[in-house]
Amino acid sequence: MELMDLTAKKAVEMIKNKEISATELVKAHISQIEKKEDILNSFISLDMENALTEAKKTDEMIGRGEDAGALAGIPIAVKDNICTEGLRTTCGSKMLESFVPSYDAEVVRRIRKAGAIIIGKTNMDEFAMGNSTETSAYGVCRNPRNTDLVPGGSSGGSCAAVASCESMLALGSDTGGSVRQPAAFCGVVGIKPTYGTVSRYGLVSYGSSLEQVGPVAKTVEDCALTLDVISGYDRKDSTSVKREYGFSDMTGQSIKGMKIAVPISSGAVVDNDICKNMEETVYKLKNAGAIVEEIEMTLDDYVVPAYYTIASAEASSNLSRFDGVKYGYRNNNYEDLHKMYKNTRTVGFGTEVKRRIMLGTFALSSGYYEDYYLRAMKVRALIAEEYKNVFDNYDVIMTPVSPVKPWNIGEGAKLPVETYKKDIFTIAANLTGMPAISVPTGLYEEGIPSAVQFMADCFKETNIIKVAHIIETV
Repeated sequence: MELMDLTAKKAVEMIKNKEISATELVKAHISQIEKKEDILNSFISLDMENALTEAKKTDEMIGRGEDAGALAGIPIAVKDNICTEGLRTTCGSKMLESFVPSYDAEVVRRIRKAGAIIIGKTNMDEFAMGNSTETSAYGVCRNPRNTDLVPGGSSGGSCAAVASCESMLALGSDTGGSVRQPAAFCGVVGIKPTYGTVSRYGLVSYGSSLEQVGPVAKTVEDCALTLDVISGYDRKDSTSVKREYGFSDMTGQSIKGMKIAVPISSGAVVDNDICKNMEETVYKLKNAGAIVEEIEMTLDDYVVPAYYTIASAEASSNLSRFDGVKYGYRNNNYEDLHKMYKNTRTVGFGTEVKRRIMLGTFALSSGYYEDYYLRAMKVRALIAEEYKNVFDNYDVIMTPVSPVKPWNIGEGAKLPVETYKKDIFTIAANLTGMPAISVPTGLYEEGIPSAVQFMADCFKETNIIKVAHIIETV
Protein backbone atom coordinates (compact mmCIF):
# COMPACT_ATOMS: atom_id res chain seq x y z
CA MET A 1 0.00 0.00 0.00
CA GLU A 2 1.27 3.49 -0.92
CA LEU A 3 1.86 5.86 1.99
CA MET A 4 -0.51 8.37 0.36
CA ASP A 5 -3.32 5.79 0.46
CA LEU A 6 -3.14 5.28 4.22
CA THR A 7 -5.69 6.74 6.59
CA ALA A 8 -4.29 8.65 9.55
CA LYS A 9 -5.55 5.95 11.91
CA LYS A 10 -3.80 3.20 9.95
CA ALA A 11 -0.62 5.27 9.58
CA VAL A 12 -0.41 5.81 13.36
CA GLU A 13 -0.81 2.07 13.91
CA MET A 14 1.93 1.26 11.39
CA ILE A 15 4.30 3.89 12.82
CA LYS A 16 3.84 2.55 16.33
CA ASN A 17 4.39 -1.02 15.06
CA LYS A 18 7.54 0.17 13.22
CA GLU A 19 6.14 -0.95 9.85
CA ILE A 20 6.78 2.54 8.53
CA SER A 21 8.56 5.51 10.09
CA ALA A 22 7.25 8.98 10.78
CA THR A 23 10.17 10.31 8.75
CA GLU A 24 9.10 8.29 5.70
CA LEU A 25 5.54 9.55 6.02
CA VAL A 26 6.55 13.20 6.36
CA LYS A 27 9.00 12.93 3.44
CA ALA A 28 6.25 11.46 1.26
CA HIS A 29 4.01 14.45 1.95
CA ILE A 30 6.86 16.91 1.41
CA SER A 31 7.39 15.27 -1.97
CA GLN A 32 3.74 15.93 -2.83
CA ILE A 33 4.13 19.57 -1.78
CA GLU A 34 7.18 19.96 -4.02
CA LYS A 35 5.23 18.51 -6.97
CA LYS A 36 1.95 20.36 -6.53
CA GLU A 37 2.35 23.52 -4.49
CA ASP A 38 3.40 25.81 -7.34
CA ILE A 39 0.05 25.12 -8.99
CA LEU A 40 -2.30 24.77 -6.00
CA ASN A 41 -0.92 27.41 -3.60
CA SER A 42 -2.43 25.55 -0.63
CA PHE A 43 0.10 26.98 1.83
CA ILE A 44 1.13 30.46 2.90
CA SER A 45 4.08 29.24 5.02
CA LEU A 46 5.85 25.87 5.08
CA ASP A 47 7.82 24.35 7.95
CA MET A 48 9.29 21.29 6.25
CA GLU A 49 12.72 21.30 7.90
CA ASN A 50 11.22 21.42 11.37
CA ALA A 51 8.67 18.77 10.35
CA LEU A 52 11.49 16.37 9.50
CA THR A 53 13.18 17.14 12.83
CA GLU A 54 9.94 16.38 14.70
CA ALA A 55 9.44 13.18 12.68
CA LYS A 56 12.89 11.99 13.70
CA LYS A 57 12.04 12.69 17.36
CA THR A 58 8.84 10.64 16.99
CA ASP A 59 10.77 7.70 15.54
CA GLU A 60 13.27 7.92 18.40
CA MET A 61 10.46 7.93 20.99
CA ILE A 62 8.93 4.82 19.45
CA GLY A 63 12.36 3.20 19.34
CA ARG A 64 12.61 3.73 23.11
CA GLY A 65 9.17 2.17 23.62
CA GLU A 66 7.50 5.45 24.61
CA ASP A 67 3.92 6.43 23.75
CA ALA A 68 4.18 8.93 20.90
CA GLY A 69 0.51 9.97 21.03
CA ALA A 70 -2.81 9.41 19.26
CA LEU A 71 -1.57 11.20 16.12
CA ALA A 72 2.03 10.00 16.26
CA GLY A 73 3.97 11.10 13.19
CA ILE A 74 0.96 12.35 11.23
CA PRO A 75 1.61 15.41 9.01
CA ILE A 76 -0.99 18.09 9.69
CA ALA A 77 -1.61 21.47 8.05
CA VAL A 78 -2.94 24.37 10.13
CA LYS A 79 -5.07 27.20 8.81
CA ASP A 80 -3.18 30.48 8.92
CA ASN A 81 -5.53 32.17 11.40
CA ILE A 82 -4.55 29.72 14.16
CA CYS A 83 -1.53 30.84 16.18
CA THR A 84 1.64 28.75 15.99
CA GLU A 85 4.59 29.67 18.19
CA GLY A 86 7.56 30.73 16.08
CA LEU A 87 5.72 30.19 12.79
CA ARG A 88 4.21 33.10 10.86
CA THR A 89 0.43 33.55 11.17
CA THR A 90 -0.94 35.99 8.59
CA CYS A 91 -4.71 35.34 8.43
CA GLY A 92 -4.23 35.63 4.68
CA SER A 93 -3.76 39.39 5.08
CA LYS A 94 -1.10 41.99 4.38
CA MET A 95 -2.04 43.39 7.79
CA LEU A 96 -0.29 40.46 9.51
CA GLU A 97 2.34 39.60 6.91
CA SER A 98 5.16 39.67 9.50
CA PHE A 99 3.29 38.47 12.60
CA VAL A 100 4.98 35.54 14.36
CA PRO A 101 3.05 34.44 17.49
CA SER A 102 4.87 33.91 20.77
CA TYR A 103 2.50 31.10 21.78
CA ASP A 104 0.52 28.17 20.39
CA ALA A 105 -3.25 28.16 20.09
CA GLU A 106 -4.79 25.56 22.41
CA VAL A 107 -5.69 23.31 19.47
CA VAL A 108 -2.09 23.48 18.26
CA ARG A 109 -0.81 22.62 21.73
CA ARG A 110 -3.11 19.59 21.76
CA ILE A 111 -2.16 18.26 18.33
CA ARG A 112 1.53 18.67 19.13
CA LYS A 113 1.02 16.79 22.41
CA ALA A 114 -0.76 14.02 20.47
CA GLY A 115 2.30 13.65 18.24
CA ALA A 116 1.05 15.33 15.05
CA ILE A 117 3.67 17.14 12.98
CA ILE A 118 2.85 20.59 11.59
CA ILE A 119 3.95 20.76 7.97
CA GLY A 120 2.79 24.31 7.24
CA LYS A 121 0.16 27.06 7.49
CA THR A 122 -2.57 26.96 4.88
CA ASN A 123 -3.94 29.57 2.53
CA MET A 124 -7.30 31.13 3.36
CA ASP A 125 -9.65 33.96 2.54
CA GLU A 126 -8.41 37.10 4.27
CA PHE A 127 -9.41 36.98 7.96
CA ALA A 128 -11.68 34.03 6.97
CA MET A 129 -14.03 36.36 5.05
CA GLY A 130 -14.94 34.51 1.89
CA ASN A 131 -16.04 31.17 0.50
CA SER A 132 -13.54 30.68 -2.32
CA THR A 133 -9.99 31.37 -0.96
CA GLU A 134 -9.67 34.11 -3.55
CA THR A 135 -9.45 37.04 -1.11
CA SER A 136 -6.07 35.93 0.29
CA ALA A 137 -3.30 38.51 0.04
CA TYR A 138 -0.98 35.61 -0.89
CA GLY A 139 -2.67 34.52 -4.11
CA VAL A 140 -5.63 32.32 -4.93
CA CYS A 141 -5.71 28.67 -3.96
CA ARG A 142 -6.83 26.20 -6.63
CA ASN A 143 -9.05 23.14 -6.43
CA PRO A 144 -6.95 19.94 -6.76
CA ARG A 145 -9.79 18.27 -8.69
CA ASN A 146 -9.83 21.01 -11.35
CA THR A 147 -7.37 23.87 -11.04
CA ASP A 148 -9.63 26.25 -12.97
CA LEU A 149 -12.11 26.08 -10.09
CA VAL A 150 -12.16 27.51 -6.57
CA PRO A 151 -11.50 25.08 -3.70
CA GLY A 152 -14.14 26.78 -1.56
CA GLY A 153 -13.37 28.78 1.54
CA SER A 154 -12.39 30.19 3.76
CA SER A 155 -10.42 27.05 4.72
CA GLY A 156 -9.68 26.28 1.07
CA GLY A 157 -5.97 25.74 1.63
CA SER A 158 -6.56 23.19 4.39
CA CYS A 159 -9.00 21.19 2.26
CA ALA A 160 -6.88 21.43 -0.89
CA ALA A 161 -3.81 20.25 1.04
CA VAL A 162 -5.60 17.14 2.31
CA ALA A 163 -7.28 16.38 -1.03
CA SER A 164 -3.95 16.63 -2.88
CA CYS A 165 -2.04 14.54 -0.30
CA GLU A 166 0.15 17.50 0.65
CA SER A 167 -0.96 16.79 4.21
CA MET A 168 -2.72 13.85 5.86
CA LEU A 169 -4.86 15.99 8.18
CA ALA A 170 -5.65 19.69 8.54
CA LEU A 171 -7.27 22.16 10.90
CA GLY A 172 -9.60 24.87 9.65
CA SER A 173 -11.99 27.36 11.21
CA ASP A 174 -15.70 27.44 10.44
CA THR A 175 -17.62 30.71 10.89
CA GLY A 176 -20.32 30.15 8.26
CA GLY A 177 -19.35 26.92 6.52
CA SER A 178 -15.63 27.58 6.08
CA VAL A 179 -14.61 23.99 6.82
CA ARG A 180 -17.60 22.17 5.34
CA GLN A 181 -18.01 23.95 1.99
CA PRO A 182 -14.36 23.63 0.86
CA ALA A 183 -14.35 20.04 2.12
CA ALA A 184 -17.30 19.38 -0.18
CA PHE A 185 -15.67 21.14 -3.15
CA CYS A 186 -12.38 19.25 -2.69
CA GLY A 187 -13.87 15.83 -1.89
CA VAL A 188 -12.76 15.46 1.74
CA VAL A 189 -14.51 15.35 5.13
CA GLY A 190 -14.93 18.44 7.32
CA ILE A 191 -16.60 18.89 10.70
CA LYS A 192 -17.88 22.04 12.41
CA PRO A 193 -18.24 21.01 16.08
CA THR A 194 -20.81 22.35 18.54
CA TYR A 195 -19.92 25.86 19.70
CA GLY A 196 -17.79 25.49 22.84
CA THR A 197 -16.54 21.97 22.06
CA VAL A 198 -13.13 23.16 20.83
CA SER A 199 -11.10 25.96 22.40
CA ARG A 200 -10.90 29.21 20.44
CA TYR A 201 -7.84 30.37 22.39
CA GLY A 202 -5.27 31.43 19.79
CA LEU A 203 -7.74 31.57 16.92
CA VAL A 204 -7.68 35.06 15.40
CA SER A 205 -11.34 35.99 15.62
CA TYR A 206 -13.63 37.08 12.82
CA GLY A 207 -17.07 36.25 14.26
CA SER A 208 -16.59 35.34 17.92
CA SER A 209 -20.09 33.96 18.55
CA LEU A 210 -20.09 31.88 15.37
CA GLU A 211 -16.71 30.27 14.81
CA GLN A 212 -15.19 26.93 15.80
CA VAL A 213 -11.99 25.17 14.85
CA GLY A 214 -12.74 21.94 12.98
CA PRO A 215 -10.79 19.02 11.49
CA VAL A 216 -10.36 18.12 7.82
CA ALA A 217 -9.45 14.58 6.72
CA LYS A 218 -9.98 12.06 3.94
CA THR A 219 -12.26 9.89 6.07
CA VAL A 220 -14.91 10.34 8.74
CA GLU A 221 -12.90 8.11 11.06
CA ASP A 222 -9.82 10.33 10.78
CA CYS A 223 -11.94 13.45 11.36
CA ALA A 224 -13.40 11.87 14.50
CA LEU A 225 -9.92 10.89 15.71
CA THR A 226 -8.66 14.46 15.25
CA LEU A 227 -11.76 15.89 16.94
CA ASP A 228 -11.07 13.65 19.93
CA VAL A 229 -7.64 15.27 20.22
CA ILE A 230 -8.66 18.93 19.90
CA SER A 231 -11.95 18.91 21.84
CA GLY A 232 -12.35 19.51 25.56
CA TYR A 233 -12.58 22.24 28.15
CA ASP A 234 -10.01 25.02 28.20
CA ARG A 235 -10.01 27.56 31.04
CA LYS A 236 -8.36 30.09 28.69
CA ASP A 237 -11.55 30.23 26.59
CA SER A 238 -14.66 31.48 28.38
CA THR A 239 -16.90 29.92 25.70
CA SER A 240 -15.41 26.46 26.27
CA VAL A 241 -17.88 23.92 27.69
CA LYS A 242 -17.05 21.42 30.43
CA ARG A 243 -18.23 17.96 29.39
CA GLU A 244 -16.92 14.56 28.36
CA TYR A 245 -16.27 13.99 24.66
CA GLY A 246 -15.55 10.87 22.62
CA PHE A 247 -16.12 10.62 18.90
CA SER A 248 -13.92 7.87 17.44
CA ASP A 249 -16.07 5.03 18.76
CA MET A 250 -19.11 6.27 16.82
CA THR A 251 -17.88 5.12 13.40
CA GLY A 252 -19.16 1.77 12.21
CA GLN A 253 -22.37 1.88 14.24
CA SER A 254 -25.81 1.10 12.83
CA ILE A 255 -28.22 3.89 11.91
CA LYS A 256 -31.23 1.58 11.83
CA GLY A 257 -34.24 3.49 13.15
CA MET A 258 -32.45 6.85 13.09
CA LYS A 259 -34.82 9.65 12.03
CA ILE A 260 -33.43 11.99 9.39
CA ALA A 261 -35.18 15.17 8.24
CA VAL A 262 -34.74 16.66 4.77
CA PRO A 263 -35.96 20.29 4.50
CA ILE A 264 -37.76 20.97 1.24
CA SER A 265 -38.03 24.79 1.43
CA SER A 266 -34.52 26.19 1.45
CA GLY A 267 -35.10 29.52 -0.26
CA ALA A 268 -32.32 28.61 -2.70
CA VAL A 269 -32.23 27.50 -6.32
CA VAL A 270 -30.28 24.24 -6.21
CA ASP A 271 -28.29 22.77 -9.11
CA ASN A 272 -30.07 19.77 -10.69
CA ASP A 273 -27.10 17.43 -10.16
CA ILE A 274 -27.01 18.37 -6.47
CA CYS A 275 -30.74 17.58 -6.16
CA LYS A 276 -30.12 14.20 -7.79
CA ASN A 277 -27.24 13.54 -5.38
CA MET A 278 -29.57 14.28 -2.46
CA GLU A 279 -32.12 11.78 -3.81
CA GLU A 280 -29.46 9.10 -4.20
CA THR A 281 -28.22 9.71 -0.66
CA VAL A 282 -31.75 9.42 0.73
CA TYR A 283 -32.02 6.04 -1.02
CA LYS A 284 -28.75 4.88 0.61
CA LEU A 285 -29.91 6.02 4.04
CA LYS A 286 -33.21 4.18 3.74
CA ASN A 287 -31.38 1.03 2.65
CA ALA A 288 -29.23 1.34 5.78
CA GLY A 289 -32.39 1.34 7.93
CA ALA A 290 -32.84 5.06 8.57
CA ILE A 291 -36.24 6.74 8.52
CA VAL A 292 -36.05 9.73 6.15
CA GLU A 293 -38.84 12.31 6.01
CA GLU A 294 -39.27 15.68 4.30
CA ILE A 295 -40.00 18.69 6.50
CA GLU A 296 -40.85 22.38 6.07
CA MET A 297 -38.49 25.06 7.41
CA THR A 298 -40.14 28.49 7.59
CA LEU A 299 -37.20 30.82 8.30
CA ASP A 300 -34.67 29.84 5.64
CA ASP A 301 -35.14 33.11 3.73
CA TYR A 302 -33.81 35.02 6.76
CA VAL A 303 -30.72 32.90 7.43
CA VAL A 304 -28.32 34.67 5.05
CA PRO A 305 -29.23 38.31 5.92
CA ALA A 306 -29.21 37.56 9.67
CA TYR A 307 -25.84 35.84 9.43
CA TYR A 308 -24.10 38.51 7.38
CA THR A 309 -25.40 41.29 9.63
CA ILE A 310 -24.16 39.56 12.79
CA ALA A 311 -20.87 38.29 11.34
CA SER A 312 -20.00 41.68 9.84
CA ALA A 313 -20.82 43.45 13.11
CA GLU A 314 -18.52 41.09 15.03
CA ALA A 315 -15.83 41.54 12.37
CA SER A 316 -16.05 45.32 12.71
CA SER A 317 -15.41 44.99 16.43
CA ASN A 318 -12.74 42.26 16.28
CA LEU A 319 -10.69 43.87 13.52
CA SER A 320 -10.65 47.32 15.13
CA ARG A 321 -7.43 46.29 16.90
CA PHE A 322 -5.53 46.21 13.61
CA ASP A 323 -4.63 49.88 13.35
CA GLY A 324 -0.86 49.93 12.87
CA VAL A 325 -0.06 50.85 16.47
CA LYS A 326 0.79 47.75 18.50
CA TYR A 327 1.70 45.16 15.86
CA GLY A 328 1.07 44.26 12.26
CA TYR A 329 1.34 46.36 9.12
CA ARG A 330 1.77 50.15 9.42
CA ASN A 331 1.60 52.43 6.41
CA ASN A 332 4.39 55.01 6.57
CA ASN A 333 2.64 57.59 4.39
CA TYR A 334 0.88 59.79 6.96
CA GLU A 335 0.98 63.26 8.48
CA ASP A 336 -1.01 62.68 11.66
CA LEU A 337 -2.50 59.85 13.72
CA HIS A 338 -5.86 59.87 11.95
CA LYS A 339 -4.22 59.51 8.53
CA MET A 340 -1.95 56.76 9.85
CA TYR A 341 -5.03 54.76 10.94
CA LYS A 342 -6.79 55.44 7.64
CA ASN A 343 -3.85 54.63 5.36
CA THR A 344 -2.85 51.55 7.34
CA ARG A 345 -6.31 50.01 7.20
CA THR A 346 -6.89 51.09 3.59
CA VAL A 347 -3.74 49.34 2.37
CA GLY A 348 -3.55 46.58 4.99
CA PHE A 349 -7.04 45.18 4.41
CA GLY A 350 -8.37 43.77 1.15
CA THR A 351 -11.62 44.73 -0.58
CA GLU A 352 -13.84 42.04 0.95
CA VAL A 353 -12.64 42.68 4.50
CA LYS A 354 -13.23 46.42 4.12
CA ARG A 355 -16.70 45.74 2.71
CA ARG A 356 -17.66 43.67 5.76
CA ILE A 357 -16.13 46.10 8.25
CA MET A 358 -18.17 48.93 6.73
CA LEU A 359 -21.33 46.83 6.74
CA GLY A 360 -20.77 45.82 10.37
CA THR A 361 -19.91 49.33 11.52
CA PHE A 362 -23.10 50.62 9.91
CA ALA A 363 -25.21 47.91 11.58
CA LEU A 364 -23.75 48.80 14.99
CA SER A 365 -23.94 52.57 14.62
CA SER A 366 -26.25 54.83 16.58
CA GLY A 367 -29.69 54.98 15.03
CA TYR A 368 -29.29 51.71 13.13
CA TYR A 369 -28.35 49.24 15.90
CA GLU A 370 -31.98 48.36 16.69
CA ASP A 371 -33.04 48.18 13.05
CA TYR A 372 -30.22 45.91 11.90
CA TYR A 373 -28.02 44.22 14.51
CA LEU A 374 -30.66 43.78 17.22
CA ARG A 375 -33.23 42.60 14.69
CA ALA A 376 -30.73 40.09 13.26
CA MET A 377 -30.08 38.75 16.77
CA LYS A 378 -33.83 38.27 17.29
CA VAL A 379 -34.05 36.39 14.00
CA ARG A 380 -31.08 34.28 15.09
CA ALA A 381 -32.97 33.26 18.24
CA LEU A 382 -36.02 32.30 16.16
CA ILE A 383 -33.88 30.23 13.78
CA ALA A 384 -32.29 28.41 16.73
CA GLU A 385 -35.73 27.72 18.17
CA GLU A 386 -36.99 26.31 14.86
CA TYR A 387 -34.02 23.95 14.57
CA LYS A 388 -34.38 22.92 18.21
CA ASN A 389 -38.01 22.01 17.54
CA VAL A 390 -36.96 19.86 14.58
CA PHE A 391 -34.47 17.99 16.75
CA ASP A 392 -37.21 17.21 19.25
CA ASN A 393 -38.48 14.78 16.60
CA TYR A 394 -35.44 13.96 14.46
CA ASP A 395 -31.85 12.85 15.07
CA VAL A 396 -30.26 14.49 12.03
CA ILE A 397 -31.04 17.05 9.32
CA MET A 398 -29.62 16.41 5.85
CA THR A 399 -29.06 19.18 3.29
CA PRO A 400 -26.74 19.94 0.39
CA VAL A 401 -23.53 21.67 1.46
CA SER A 402 -23.88 24.27 -1.28
CA PRO A 403 -26.64 25.01 -3.80
CA VAL A 404 -24.00 25.15 -6.54
CA LYS A 405 -20.89 23.30 -7.65
CA PRO A 406 -17.48 25.00 -7.36
CA TRP A 407 -17.26 27.95 -9.73
CA ASN A 408 -14.48 29.29 -11.92
CA ILE A 409 -11.78 31.34 -10.24
CA GLY A 410 -12.61 35.05 -10.57
CA GLU A 411 -16.33 34.53 -11.08
CA GLY A 412 -17.49 35.24 -7.51
CA ALA A 413 -15.80 38.64 -7.18
CA LYS A 414 -18.14 40.10 -9.81
CA LEU A 415 -21.29 39.63 -7.70
CA PRO A 416 -20.39 39.45 -3.98
CA VAL A 417 -24.00 39.39 -2.73
CA GLU A 418 -24.79 36.43 -4.98
CA THR A 419 -21.72 34.71 -3.55
CA TYR A 420 -23.01 35.28 0.00
CA LYS A 421 -26.23 33.47 -0.93
CA LYS A 422 -24.23 30.32 -1.69
CA ASP A 423 -23.70 29.89 2.09
CA ILE A 424 -27.41 29.26 2.73
CA PHE A 425 -27.07 25.61 3.77
CA THR A 426 -24.04 25.93 6.03
CA ILE A 427 -24.60 29.07 8.10
CA ALA A 428 -27.55 27.76 10.14
CA ALA A 429 -25.14 25.52 12.07
CA ASN A 430 -23.12 28.60 13.04
CA LEU A 431 -26.12 30.73 13.97
CA THR A 432 -27.49 27.93 16.18
CA GLY A 433 -24.14 26.65 17.48
CA MET A 434 -25.04 23.13 16.32
CA PRO A 435 -22.59 20.59 14.85
CA ALA A 436 -22.48 19.70 11.15
CA ILE A 437 -20.37 17.55 8.86
CA SER A 438 -19.69 17.54 5.13
CA VAL A 439 -19.07 14.07 3.69
CA PRO A 440 -18.24 13.11 0.08
CA THR A 441 -20.75 10.95 -1.78
CA GLY A 442 -18.88 10.38 -5.04
CA LEU A 443 -18.22 12.36 -8.20
CA TYR A 444 -20.41 14.25 -10.63
CA GLU A 445 -20.14 13.43 -14.33
CA GLU A 446 -17.45 16.07 -14.92
CA GLY A 447 -15.27 14.66 -12.11
CA ILE A 448 -16.14 17.25 -9.46
CA PRO A 449 -16.77 15.79 -5.95
CA SER A 450 -20.32 15.51 -4.68
CA ALA A 451 -21.19 15.79 -0.98
CA VAL A 452 -24.00 16.18 1.54
CA GLN A 453 -24.24 17.84 4.94
CA PHE A 454 -25.57 16.31 8.15
CA MET A 455 -26.49 18.52 11.10
CA ALA A 456 -27.51 17.54 14.64
CA ASP A 457 -28.55 19.12 17.93
CA CYS A 458 -25.89 20.66 20.16
CA PHE A 459 -23.35 18.13 21.48
CA LYS A 460 -24.83 15.37 19.31
CA GLU A 461 -21.76 15.00 17.08
CA THR A 462 -22.10 11.25 17.55
CA ASN A 463 -25.24 11.29 15.38
CA ILE A 464 -23.64 13.05 12.42
CA ILE A 465 -20.48 10.95 12.66
CA LYS A 466 -22.48 7.70 12.62
CA VAL A 467 -24.59 8.63 9.61
CA ALA A 468 -21.68 10.21 7.69
CA HIS A 469 -19.61 7.05 8.16
CA ILE A 470 -22.44 4.95 6.74
CA ILE A 471 -22.66 7.17 3.65
CA GLU A 472 -18.89 7.02 3.24
CA THR A 473 -18.83 3.23 3.27
CA VAL A 474 -21.94 2.23 1.25
